[in-house]
Amino acid sequence: MYAVVEISGKQYKVAPKDTIDVPSQTGKAGDLLNFDRVLLVGDDGKLTVGNPMVKGMKVQAKILNHGKDDKVIVFKKKKRKGYRVKKGHRQGFTHVEITSIGL
Repeated sequence: MYAVVEISGKQYKVAPKDTIDVPSQTGKAGDLLNFDRVLLVGDDGKLTVGNPMVKGMKVQAKILNHGKDDKVIVFKKKKRKGYRVKKGHRQGFTHVEITSIGL
């Protein structure tokens, strides 16, 4: 069984026991999360497509840990003007394990 779920505006194809990195979620390690924006469910060749979401379907996940991605450098420069700005950004993420897909 697998599902396509929307989490924080991004779509992920997940199955039970999968571990994925999603944008930062609230909660501590060990907490359970429920994602109810399920767009599609596939089970043994049977495909259920939502309009836009599958009614009553939820994906449950367990938070493993929180972290930050690699640093992205933003560098702006205007030639011959002496304007240079260098900024860095590290996007936060939450590492989750999918525990179940169901009603």
